[in-house]
Amino acid sequence: MLRRLPLLRILRYEFQNYSLDHARRDILAGITVGAVSLPLALAFGVASGADAPAGLVTAILAGIIIGGLGGASFQISGPTGAMSAILIGLAATYGLAGVWVATVMAGIMLILLGLFQMGRYIAFIPSPVITGFTSGIALIIAIGQLDNVLGVTTPPAENSLEKLWHYITHPIIPDWHTVTLAAIVMATMIILPRFTKLVPGSLVGLALAAPLAYFSGWAVPVIGTIPQTLLLDNRLTLDVIQWGTITNLIPAAISIAALGAIESLLCASVGSTMSGQPYNSNQELVAQGVGNLIIPFFGGVPATAAIARTSVAIKSGSVTRLTSIIHSVELLLSALLFAPLIGLIPLAALGGVLLVTAWRMNEWESIHFFTHSKLNHALAGMLITMIATAALDLTQAILIGVTISAVLYIRQSAQSSEVQGAAVDLERMQARGIDLPAACPAVHVYYLRGPVFFGSVTHVLEAFEDAHDYHTLIISMRGVPLVDAMGVQALYQLVEEQQQRGAVVCFSGLQPKVRAMFDRAGLTALVGEEHIYWDATDAIVASHTWEQPRECAMCNAYSLGAHGCQWQAYTKPAPEPVAVASDVPQPVTQ
Repeated sequence: MLRRLPLLRILRYEFQNYSLDHARRDILAGITVGAVSLPLALAFGVASGADAPAGLVTAILAGIIIGGLGGASFQISGPTGAMSAILIGLAATYGLAGVWVATVMAGIMLILLGLFQMGRYIAFIPSPVITGFTSGIALIIAIGQLDNVLGVTTPPAENSLEKLWHYITHPIIPDWHTVTLAAIVMATMIILPRFTKLVPGSLVGLALAAPLAYFSGWAVPVIGTIPQTLLLDNRLTLDVIQWGTITNLIPAAISIAALGAIESLLCASVGSTMSGQPYNSNQELVAQGVGNLIIPFFGGVPATAAIARTSVAIKSGSVTRLTSIIHSVELLLSALLFAPLIGLIPLAALGGVLLVTAWRMNEWESIHFFTHSKLNHALAGMLITMIATAALDLTQAILIGVTISAVLYIRQSAQSSEVQGAAVDLERMQARGIDLPAACPAVHVYYLRGPVFFGSVTHVLEAFEDAHDYHTLIISMRGVPLVDAMGVQALYQLVEEQQQRGAVVCFSGLQPKVRAMFDRAGLTALVGEEHIYWDATDAIVASHTWEQPRECAMCNAYSLGAHGCQWQAYTKPAPEPVAVASDVPQPVTQ
C-alpha cells in the first residue's frame, strides 16, 4: 500500500532544476498569500464556532503539513468558509471537543480514501450540486455573521434558515458602531481591488476599522487575547473526549471528510488549469487526512484547500510547495510579533470580511451559464442543493443533490431513447449498390437510438406494438451505446414473444458493450448467431433470400416467389400484381 504513495516522485519532478529565481518567486508568493490568509484565518476561526487563535493555528499547521505532503505543488490549505458552515452547528451541539473528535475521524477517512485510490470518484458529483452547496454554504456564512455585524445577540437556531426567519419575524435594532465597522471593511474589499491588487483589501479594511474602534472608544466585541504559541491551551486531549458521543459524531465526520475531499480536489483541478501543473488526487487526499488528524491536538479546526488563496499563490508566481510553507511562517511571525494588535480587531470587522467572502464564494459564472443557457434541470438541482445545505447538513445536501441530478439525468436519457420503424427502402438499398428486385412488406426495420435501460424500457417496448404485422423484424442498434440488465431482459422477452408466433428477429450494429451484454444474458444464443449482423443492410438482403416451404402472402405479388417467407398470420388482402422485369418469375394470385 505504501508503494502507491507517489510523494517522492512528485517532489523529484517538482524540484527538478530548482533555481534562485524559483526561490525568489516562491518567497514573494508566500508573503502575498500570507497577507491574504491572515484576516481569513482569523475570521473563519470565529465563524467555525471556535475563536480567532484556532483559525490562525489551523492555517499555520495546514500550510506546513498539508502543503508539504500534498499532491499538488500549488495548493494552499487552511480554514475555509465552507468548512465553518458545517462546524458552527456541530460546535453548538457537541462543543469544541466534538469538533476535534469529528475532525480526527474525518482525517482517518480521508487517508483511507487516498490509500484506496478513491480520488477519481469525487469527480462524479455533478457541477450543479457543487454550485448549489457552495451557494448554500455562502448563505450559512452570511447568516451566521449577522449577529456580529448588527451588534445583536439572537437565540441559537437549528439551522440557518430558521435563524434568518427569526430576523424577519423579530425585528431588531442594529448597533450603528458595528454596522459602520463592517461597512468600512466591506467597502474597502470591494473598492480597493479596482485600483490595486498589491495589497489585500481585507487586510487594509481591518487596518482601518480596528484603529477607528479603538481610538473612538467604541464598546464593540473584539478578538481578544492571541496566544503567542502554536499549542493552544484549549485543544484535543484524551481527557476532553466524550467517548459516549463518538458514534453520534460519525455523520459529522463524514460531512467533514466529504467536504474536505470535494473542496480540495476541486481546488486542485482549478489550480492545475491555472498553473499548467499536474496533481495527484490520491496523494492530496492523504495529505488532507494527515493534516486534519494532527491539527485538533494543537487546538485547530478542520482544514481544506482554499481556491481563493491557491489562486492568489499561482497569480503571484508560485513555483513549488515552498510557497505554502513560507505563508505559514509569515502567519506564525504575525502571531508572535503582532498578537496584541491582532487582538484589538473588532468581530464586526471580521464579519464584514466574511460577508464579502460569502458573496464571492458563489460560483456566479456557473449560475449565469445555467440561467443563460436555460438549463432548467441544472438550476433545479442547484437550488434544491442550496436549500438543503442551508436547512440540513452537507452530507444530506450532497445526497439529495446527487439524487435529484440522477433522476433528472435518467429522465433526459429516457427521453433521448427513440425507436423508429420503417419498411425496407429500395432506393436506399440501390444507392448502396444493392439491387433488390422488390421489398417484402412483411420485413420491417426498427432503428433504436439512445441507451436501452430501466428508464427507457417502457418507451422502447411500446414502439414494437405493431410487430405482429410482420414476419421478420430487423432491429438496428448501431445508435445504442449501452444496455442494462432490465433493457436486455426486455429485449429477451420481445424476441421470445416473436419467435413463439413464428417470426424471425434479427439484430444489427451491436456495439461491443451491447454485444457483451447480449452474450452474458443468453440473448445471442436465443436469436442465433446467424441472425446477428454488423449492418442492417446485410440483414435486409438475407431476409429476402431465406428459403421457405411456402410463399409469403404479403410479398408474393412482388415476384419474390419461392424466396419469400412463410407467413400465415397475415390476413390483409394481397396487393395487386405489379409489372416487373421479364426475367423475374410472375406472382401467383391467391
